[in-house]
Amino acid sequence: MASATEEAVSKDRAISAKIDAEGQLVELKFRTNAYKSMAPAELSAAVMDVVKRARDRMQDRVMEAYAPFAPKGIDMEAARTGGFDPTKMMADLGLDKFDFPDPGRTGR
Repeated sequence: MASATEEAVSKDRAISAKIDAEGQLVELKFRTNAYKSMAPAELSAAVMDVVKRARDRMQDRVMEAYAPFAPKGIDMEAARTGGFDPTKMMADLGLDKFDFPDPGRTGR
């Protein structure tokens, strides 16, 4: 997975973007000279679109690869989109009743 990339290409095939497994943009190509005649806002929107689509594809790929290793009952889509609630997970597992030490607190 470390060397994996995902690519998206604009509808007019003028722009492409590659994203690595960490979600970083590793390549942005202007495949034709079409970008030269685009208005700044149009060019910006086209670049943002291909980057977002490539990033979404990579996120889906990473989630698919790691889903089999997730604890049972974990909603991987919720985890991906920020809707994962670790407190609820602990309660669902019956672990909310334990007093786990807080490494940030002293004197325990």
